[in-house]
Amino acid sequence: MEDYTLAPTQTTFFPIIKGNASISMSAHLTDLAFKSLPLHESLQKGLQNAGFEYCTPIQAQSLPLLLAGRDVAGQAQTGTGKTIAFLLAAFQRLLEDKPFKSWDGKQPRAFILAPTRELAIQIAKDAHLLNGEAGLRIVVAYGGKDYEKQKESIKAGVDILIGTPGRLLDYQKQGVFNLKQVQVMILDEADRMFDLGFIKDVRYFLRRVPNPSDRLGMLFSATMSYKVTELAYEHMNNPQKVQIEPEKVSGDRIEESVYYPANDEKISLLLALIKRITPTRSIIFVNTKHAADKVWGYLEGNGYQSALLSGDVPQKKRESLLKHFQEGDFHFMVATDVAARGLHISAVSHVFNYDLPQDNEDYVHRIGRTARAGASGTAISFACEDYAFSLPDIEEYIKHKLPVVATSTEELLKPAPAKRPEKRPPTSRQKRTHPSKHGRMGR
Repeated sequence: MEDYTLAPTQTTFFPIIKGNASISMSAHLTDLAFKSLPLHESLQKGLQNAGFEYCTPIQAQSLPLLLAGRDVAGQAQTGTGKTIAFLLAAFQRLLEDKPFKSWDGKQPRAFILAPTRELAIQIAKDAHLLNGEAGLRIVVAYGGKDYEKQKESIKAGVDILIGTPGRLLDYQKQGVFNLKQVQVMILDEADRMFDLGFIKDVRYFLRRVPNPSDRLGMLFSATMSYKVTELAYEHMNNPQKVQIEPEKVSGDRIEESVYYPANDEKISLLLALIKRITPTRSIIFVNTKHAADKVWGYLEGNGYQSALLSGDVPQKKRESLLKHFQEGDFHFMVATDVAARGLHISAVSHVFNYDLPQDNEDYVHRIGRTARAGASGTAISFACEDYAFSLPDIEEYIKHKLPVVATSTEELLKPAPAKRPEKRPPTSRQKRTHPSKHGRMGR
């Protein structure tokens, strides 16, 4: 697997791109315009209608390779534009290449796997955004709702099938669709496929799509572990590794800090910070459902209307809560890692790690919920008695120390001292009328 990697401030030239377009990594967007890429006319119109003009670094590196027919294994942080990159490549292949001769007009030609329902839904939304002029048939399938509706949509015919492994495996084994006509195979957040136990299902699908040499393959992941790399080698056609390496793993646009509260001070500290900061939209991460219930209860009890997202929340309610949170009806969302994976929520100003994660990569995923699409954000972590042991490993992983804002929670919780009125020197008139030491007015 060839390696295409940019250092944080390098300018690299791609020999595949005509004109050797240069890419500046110092900004969130590069100087490579979408209009300079050999994209189908309908895609150019879709990009223009969506307001996309210049590529992000991961798009600028991967799209020239993909449009030249090369498989890509891409590594980049969440919120960097991976979805648009692989969707453009998939659309381009379907629009430019003819289907296989045996295609019956109904079987999927592009197959996209995502680890969570929320991520699958978000990919489908982005796909529809680009599809205004292309007119491809897009279906998304995921567990928790609409079983028959999704099934019938696939049966009616689909060009791009997006979904989670469990629901798609169910349909595939029933014969609702087959994978013999797939010309584009995409795995998104491959590392999460392993974390959530989906890798057997993923391998099942990969063994049933056409050979790597007969299709375009893409794998995108926030981390490129040995397991993910091995998966790419096994099921892709000599993939080109595209990697974005920021100076900080956690991103330069995120202001990070850590507090050291005792366990029984955490709630008071959280409420004090919320009162002081008045965040516009915040996600508060906890490690357990019990902690989520507790934090949510205190927020509600103190007048902060909040959404609660844990693993046992039904899908319909999850979607409703996320919609209200996105629209600003709730300013706070309390979430566990399992519930929040794959969320794409815009304008999150603050992330609170009420519990420090026990997995280093989860820290990056959590704080990546803020500072999306070029914005800035704030990540505040609590290193309490139960989870402070995770901090050294997290700091080693992100390659920098978290600034300590307050070593004493008591000091932070103290009300600000009232300001005394300033003493002003007496005026000349006041001096003349000041009582004498004998108690009489001086003349």
